[in-house]
Amino acid sequence: MAKLIKVRFHQFGGNDALRVDQLEQSGPDAGQILVSVRAASVNPVDFKIRSGKYPSVQEDRLPYTPGRDVCGIVEKCGAQATRFRPGDAVFGMVPVFGGGYAEQVVLDERAAADMPVALDHVHAAAIPLAGQTAYQGLFRHGKLKAGETVLIHGGSGGVGHFAIQLAKAVGARVLTTVSTEHVEFARSLGADMVIDYKTQRFEELAASLDMVFDLIDGETRERSWSLLRKGGRLISTLTEPSQDRANALGVTAMRYTVEPDGAELAEIGRLADAGKLKPHIQATFPLEQAAQALATVERGHTAGKVVLTCG
Repeated sequence: MAKLIKVRFHQFGGNDALRVDQLEQSGPDAGQILVSVRAASVNPVDFKIRSGKYPSVQEDRLPYTPGRDVCGIVEKCGAQATRFRPGDAVFGMVPVFGGGYAEQVVLDERAAADMPVALDHVHAAAIPLAGQTAYQGLFRHGKLKAGETVLIHGGSGGVGHFAIQLAKAVGARVLTTVSTEHVEFARSLGADMVIDYKTQRFEELAASLDMVFDLIDGETRERSWSLLRKGGRLISTLTEPSQDRANALGVTAMRYTVEPDGAELAEIGRLADAGKLKPHIQATFPLEQAAQALATVERGHTAGKVVLTCG
């Protein structure tokens, strides 16, 4: 069996822990598909796992291949995987136990969808984790609907730039906070009000919100509570919001973790094909330069996504 490149770390640490290894790839289990990777996205969770600060990945998972989302071509299907056939172009989310920084990866078929025809592999690979995080936060948990107003904190990042586009696609009014250098980028995504958090205080510009989508936490979240109308929702991807504070204000507050969902991913793909959602790619790196790509994301202030290319 031919050996394939996987970028892995054998101990937790900094980017110097990443190694380019050559290994044999195991085949898919019954409900899985084996995908030859054309592109893999880089996400903040990757450096959190690499540094040993992600509770779900401990030393018993080492050596570990980072990467939660990929796009590529189906090579083989498990005995009970019937949704796809070899040769299909797909994109999907890899389990938290990783594997995306590789020439081939195994996916649960329920975590994958047909690649949008309007996108290339690089742009499609940028979607699964960040796109579904935005989709589930806004709609599954936030129940956002047409005519409502949402404030998205961190609208220029991977999740945030998808959230702006998804909220606009359903007819919501979108306010977002970004840094000075990303104001025009956020406007280009369709945000109705872009607030430069370095020069403006968002609580002086927003009120009676239906939803706050919190991608920042800390002081930013604390300053957001009073902006929600009674019955509003504060949804976060970060720490658990105070339920005492929520109850006192008559609002709903929760933290969630994204779940792979091929049906939701297919819906996001349909929005991309309809021209209502487009991933923004700040930079691409070849797979062998994964350490440099991860360093770019770890420095912060990325506009959109960073993607690894393969093959």
